[in-house]
Formats: sequence, structure tokens, C-alpha cells
Amino acid sequence: MSPRADAVRNRARILTAAREAFGRDGVDVPLDTIAERAGVGAGTVHRHFPTKEALIGAVIADRLDQLAGRAAELGDQAEDFFIYLAELVDSGRDNLVLSAALDGTIGTEGAASAARLSGAFDSLLAAAQGAGVVRADVTAAEVHAILAGVLATESRLPPERRGLGLEVAIAGLRASPPSR
Repeated sequence: MSPRADAVRNRARILTAAREAFGRDGVDVPLDTIAERAGVGAGTVHRHFPTKEALIGAVIADRLDQLAGRAAELGDQAEDFFIYLAELVDSGRDNLVLSAALDGTIGTEGAASAARLSGAFDSLLAAAQGAGVVRADVTAAEVHAILAGVLATESRLPPERRGLGLEVAIAGLRASPPSR
């Protein structure tokens, strides 16, 4: 049996409010605050998400699924990998929960979504390496570690220098032109 339309709408409103609150303020935002921002009662939040961890996991899983979908859309052009890296960093730069998820701190709730994102990311990387635009000696796990460092760097840069960490990382990931 399908959930009622109002239950589906309420769940979506809760996820949106939680995504915004967690992204801006971190996971310490009280569930009552999220319920208020979603325009629902605390009981409605608890019916959909019995624990705060379940809500955090759902927010992370939803965003990772969106990122995996975006990665799957790309891949035809040699530069798509770098476009995707820029989108990942832009998404995670000021989003505390997403930044933690991209840094590997997702818990068990987002594991399936993380696996989908990982597969899509691996495909993009392989395509970029196959096209000769990304150095062949770097693995997806290494790029993941580099991205975690870029996110940490970007959060510490003054606003007018945002993007420098990503620019440096991309320069290092680019394949060297063949020597003559």
C-alpha cells in the first residue's frame, strides 16, 4: 500500500527543512526546530524518522543520490570529470552535513547511496583517465582523499579566494602532456 499523499508531502518538507538546517548549522539542530521549519508537529517528524540519526541518514542519502544521479548524467566529454569535481566542492563547501558525508562520515544509513555515488564517480574518473585528461596513476580513493582536503582548504580560505583549493587540486589531477 502506498503512503498517503499528505504523508509523502510531509516527509519531503521535513527532509527539505532538515537539509537546510543541517547544512547551515550542523547536526546539532533540535528536531523540534526542524519540525517548526517544516510546518509540521514533532510527532510527524518522529513518525517518519524515529531517531535523529535516521533523519540525518535520510538527508545524507538523499543528497548522495542526487550527486550520483548528476555524475551519471555526465561522462561524455573529457572535461566532465572536472566539472563534476567543481560541483561536488561547491555543494560541500558550506554544507556541514554534506561535507562530512563526502569526507566519509556517513554512518550506515547512507551506505547504499554512498555506494551508488562511488560507482558513478568511479565511472567518471575512468572515462576521464581513458580520455587522457586525468593522470592515470591516481585512484578513486586518492581523489576522494584529495577532495576531503580541498573541502577543508576551501572552508579556511577568505571568500575572495574561494576556489583556489579546487583549482590547485585540478591542476595536479590533470594528465601531463606527452613529453617530446
